[in-house]
Amino acid sequence: MQPIYTQNRSSSRPPTLGGLIMLIGFVLLGSVISTLILFGILIAIKGLDPAEAQAYLMELAANPTKASNGWYELMTLQAVNHLGSFLLPALLYWSVIEHRTWSQFSPRPLHLVTGLGLVVLAVITFMPFDGLIIEWNQNLHLPQTLAPLEQWIRDKEKGLEGVTKYLTTFKTTQQLLIAMLVIAVIPAIGEETLFRGILQRNLSYWTGNVHVGIWVAAALFSAIHVQFLGFFPRMLLGALFGYLYLWSGNLWVAILAHFVNNGFTVLMVYLYQRKVTSMNIESTEVVPVAGAMISLVITAGLLYVFWRTNAHKTSVDTGD
Repeated sequence: MQPIYTQNRSSSRPPTLGGLIMLIGFVLLGSVISTLILFGILIAIKGLDPAEAQAYLMELAANPTKASNGWYELMTLQAVNHLGSFLLPALLYWSVIEHRTWSQFSPRPLHLVTGLGLVVLAVITFMPFDGLIIEWNQNLHLPQTLAPLEQWIRDKEKGLEGVTKYLTTFKTTQQLLIAMLVIAVIPAIGEETLFRGILQRNLSYWTGNVHVGIWVAAALFSAIHVQFLGFFPRMLLGALFGYLYLWSGNLWVAILAHFVNNGFTVLMVYLYQRKVTSMNIESTEVVPVAGAMISLVITAGLLYVFWRTNAHKTSVDTGD
C-alpha cells in the first residue's frame, strides 16, 4: 500500500537533506528561544537577574519540591520547552522550507477515516505488551567494559523517575487538567507533527520505503527522549503511531493515538491516587507473558480491522 502522503507531490517542493539540516537548526533554535522565554518569565515575575534565573531553573529541574510552587512552575517549564523544541520548529520548517500548510499533513480528511474508536482501543490494549517490553528493556545490560556508562544511564533514569513521580502526584482536579494539557495534549500535537508529519514522511520519500521511514522516525522519536532504559518500548509506540498515520492518511489520527497513550496513563494514575481504582498503572511488577501475548493479539486484530476498513479508500488530492 503506497502511503497517500507520498502521492501527488509535484505541486510542492520535494524535501531535501539540506532541509533536514534546516529542521535540526530550527529545533535547536527553538530550544534556545524557549529557554530565553523562561528566563524572561522568571526575571519579570520573580525579579531575578539572568544568572539567578539560570540557577533557579537548574535547581527547579533537579529539586522541584524545594520551590513553593514547584509543581506549577515545572509544568510551565515543560510546556514552554516542548512547544519551543517540537511544535513551533516543525511548523516553521513546514511553512518556510517546504512551503506547505497544515492541511497538507492530512491528505485524507478526518471524516473519511473509519474506526477512530479502534485506534483508542488498540492503544489501550497495547499497553500490557508494551509493559513487558519495558521490563525486558530495563533488564538489559551493557558489556562489562561499558559498566560506567550503564551506571550513568541508570542514575539519570532514576533522577527522571523522581521528577515524573512528582509531576504525576495530583492533589486537585485542577492539577489533573493541567497535567492532561502538558503531558498529553501538547506532546501529542508537537511530537506527532515533527516525527510523523515531517520526519516519517520525508524519510519515506528519501528511502523509497515507507517501513524504513516509519521505523527510523520511531527510533529518533525514542532517542530524543534520552531515556535509554525505555528506548525499545517507546520506539514500538512510535512505530504504532506511524502505521496509524500511514493507514489513515490523517495526522490527527496519530495525534489521537499519542494523546490516548499519555492521557489514559495520567487519568489512571489520578484515579489510583484517589482510590477510585485499585489498578496501579505505574506498578513495576512483571507483566505476565500470557497476558502480554493476549494484549499483542488483540491489538494486532484491532489494527488489522482498522487497516482493512481504510485501505480501500482513495486519497484526496490536497496539493500534497
